[in-house]
Amino acid sequence: MKRLVLVALVALLSPASPVSLVSSAFADVTVKSTIAGRGMGTSSTLLSTTFVKGSKMRNDVVMGDTTRTTIFDLDTQKMISFDSKKKEADVYDMQKMSEDMTRSVQVSEMKASLKPNGKTKELLGKSATGYDLTISLPATMGGAGGMKMIVNLEGPLWIVKGAPGTAEYLGFYKAAVDKGWFFSDPRAAKAQPGQARAMAEVQRQLASTGGIPYEQQTTVTLTGDGAMAEMLAKMGNLTSTMTVTGIETATLAADLFTLPAGYKMKEQK
Repeated sequence: MKRLVLVALVALLSPASPVSLVSSAFADVTVKSTIAGRGMGTSSTLLSTTFVKGSKMRNDVVMGDTTRTTIFDLDTQKMISFDSKKKEADVYDMQKMSEDMTRSVQVSEMKASLKPNGKTKELLGKSATGYDLTISLPATMGGAGGMKMIVNLEGPLWIVKGAPGTAEYLGFYKAAVDKGWFFSDPRAAKAQPGQARAMAEVQRQLASTGGIPYEQQTTVTLTGDGAMAEMLAKMGNLTSTMTVTGIETATLAADLFTLPAGYKMKEQK
């Protein structure tokens, strides 16, 4: 459970983490970042690299001696998830997963706000504008009919506008979110659909700024009533900080967005 929560936070803050589908004529984008997460008695600092090429995106997260990879393909509506140690990959139908998650999340009751806070700071030699993000979303734990709770996300973030690769980066995310996609690890999304949907809303809000988040601090709190309130209180808050360390626009090879040779594919339901 602890690992799934931290993986979900990684998905939220990875600058992997649009209009219409992005044309391959645009520049490719590579975003490198570090992610520090803490919660439920554990903490970690991870390295994340996100690659965007037209309607495809790949995110590599280094966890210790293992690299966890997720590939998103807007054209086929598939997500492929695998790591550097097991020679097999899980393949998910994103449209079906989105529909399944909707049954456990009251999206119409979501409250979201992203407002400039009047602050600026310099990041990687560029001027970044400060924003304050807050999201509140009713959800259930354990699927439809489960225990009700509220997922809350809040924190400041710093947006750089006009940087290389901005149009391509925002283009992919807007197209994906418009399709109802989420960017959490599939296992974490199934366990915490409300958190995954809230994270998707974060990406929608970020796309509205017209820039790329170069730094983001996020606190996730889960609240509920009765027995749920007691359990969530013991879990405590989850915090994470993402910091971009570099952005490149060099051309990316097409095979970077395909399954490596020798891997066995497993369709997940």
